[in-house]
Amino acid sequence: MAKALSYIVLIFAGLCMLGALGSIFIGMMRAGQGGVEGARRSNRMMWWRVRLQLAAIVLIIIWYFLKNA
Repeated sequence: MAKALSYIVLIFAGLCMLGALGSIFIGMMRAGQGGVEGARRSNRMMWWRVRLQLAAIVLIIIWYFLKNA
């Protein structure tokens, strides 16, 4: 049971990492639009990047403990 759960957690961690990578590119594209609205949207995407990276780190730590269980 713990082994199957560790694979699921690892998959979610990978999805968080892909989401963070996507938010970096979207944020850079929106920053290039210029203006106050473009900067605001870019800043919002960068906050999503930080959140997704934090989630990925937490999930990797959980995966590590589940793997050794």
